[in-house]
Amino acid sequence: MSQKIAFGIGMFANQMFPAIMGIFMVVLVEDLGFPGWMWGVIFFAPRIFDSITDPIMGFISDNTKSKWGRRKQYVLIGAIVMGISYIAMWQLFRENSLQFNFWYFFLWSIVFYLGLTFFSVPYVAMGYEMSDDFHERTHIMAVAQWIGQWAWVIAPLFWIIMYDPEWFPSADVAVRQLAIWVAIPCAICAMIPALFIKSESTLDKDYEPLNSVNIGNSLKIIYDSFIEAFKIKEFRKLCGATFLIFNAFNTVAALTFFVIVYKLFNGDAEATGYWVSLFGCFGALGTTFIVIPIVTWMAKVFGKKKAFLIAQSISIVGYIMLYFLFIPGKPWMYIFALPFFSFGIGSLFTIMMSMTADVIDVDELITGKRREGIFGAIYWWMVKVGFAIAGALSGLIIWIVGFDADLPTVEQQSAVDGLHAFFCFFPLVGTLLAMYIMWNYNIDEKTANETRTKIEERKQQSDTI
Repeated sequence: MSQKIAFGIGMFANQMFPAIMGIFMVVLVEDLGFPGWMWGVIFFAPRIFDSITDPIMGFISDNTKSKWGRRKQYVLIGAIVMGISYIAMWQLFRENSLQFNFWYFFLWSIVFYLGLTFFSVPYVAMGYEMSDDFHERTHIMAVAQWIGQWAWVIAPLFWIIMYDPEWFPSADVAVRQLAIWVAIPCAICAMIPALFIKSESTLDKDYEPLNSVNIGNSLKIIYDSFIEAFKIKEFRKLCGATFLIFNAFNTVAALTFFVIVYKLFNGDAEATGYWVSLFGCFGALGTTFIVIPIVTWMAKVFGKKKAFLIAQSISIVGYIMLYFLFIPGKPWMYIFALPFFSFGIGSLFTIMMSMTADVIDVDELITGKRREGIFGAIYWWMVKVGFAIAGALSGLIIWIVGFDADLPTVEQQSAVDGLHAFFCFFPLVGTLLAMYIMWNYNIDEKTANETRTKIEERKQQSDTI
């Protein structure tokens, strides 16, 4: 359990950084005057860069020879880089020009995402290699996601602080100072897996050489690893379903502030009070105390695939309810939808990361290699590419509906209604497509155990020889 908790504390950092990022990003539009296209570029470009570096980091992590093992040193370096760059990127001032603030934020965000690559790819691989047991893998990810979900409980509280004049004179001042209070503890949490998760020396392992002479060959091996991974049908399904659910959700998550403020409170951010914060807090609390325990239980009783399909079906009910329960003057009504809504994104990574560990066994049976880093990088590559697309789509949606934060609600009611419709039905469509993809996923407990048995038999035969 201590190893699971150490892994989970890293997950808190892995989720807290982007959770706060999504909240702080509103300041760019609302307070610093970034147009929609700038917001889209800032979301899109750094994450595309991140998605390119992830597979390279996965290959490096899988083939590192060190007395500390393959992962820990990179996790530690990434934690430090993330902490420093996160503070720097939010030091934005109104008196600077729009172009200066754009390029300053853009370049520091590239540094931040490089640090995130150093941290997240080997960190996720640590979780995949912690256990060979079919159900224990789900428990590991459940503990990690349970701890990580507290980031989404805490993060929405920043809405209250940022826009309360008793705390800060303006939101841009708030993010400059709050970034420091976020980055330092999160960087420390990110270091915990590097310091406390057990690892073995890899100095005597027969890995691919990591040197400048072999860089061309290494890139070819990375490419070949991608091809081999995507030849596994079940892995393609996991990546595709995650891409659709996570990134359809994130496309509209960035619109939460605008939908609540302009749909429920006619554009008055101060009158909104706690309601923006409560949306995120209650959703995350529902995930923490309802979704993760129930989904973990369902995965053991019904199997991982059925647990996934049931959880996503429940989330569809939540999306439909949100459309009808966003009622001006009655903000409390949306609370009734949140327990259902939370099953979608709340169950996703508990099940999918456990399933990915099962697929890695299939790859080992086929290739004879353990490539947690590569598979983790590819899986999260799909997430991050989609997240980049989601950011760009958020800006596109704002442009399509014609929303302008400077105009009163009465002059753009159709734009506000358009944002609300996208907010509810865009992730619903993504969920339905993901369920269709996963319908024929066929790795269950029986086939997973058979795969592990064949791997162990081959190892014993190799040792005998």
